Amino acid sequence: MKRTSLFLDDRLLAALQRVARRKRVSVAALVREAVSAYLAQAATPARVPSIAGRFASGTRDTAERTDDLLWRDPHE
Repeated sequence: MKRTSLFLDDRLLAALQRVARRKRVSVAALVREAVSAYLAQAATPARVPSIAGRFASGTRDTAERTDDLLWRDPHE
């Protein structure tokens, strides 16, 4: 494990210390846990919202007409 330094404002450090005391862990352990959780979340691809595909548009060729639909002049 490597040592590193962080610059935290007083409010953030106080909040970390409170949580660390409540969880009975060191601030360093809490920071490692938070960074690990953040990196795991950042590495996970974004999910498609569960609502996607739930409604019918009334047209069946939307995928084939993507360019026409996206690039047409909306004022025509």
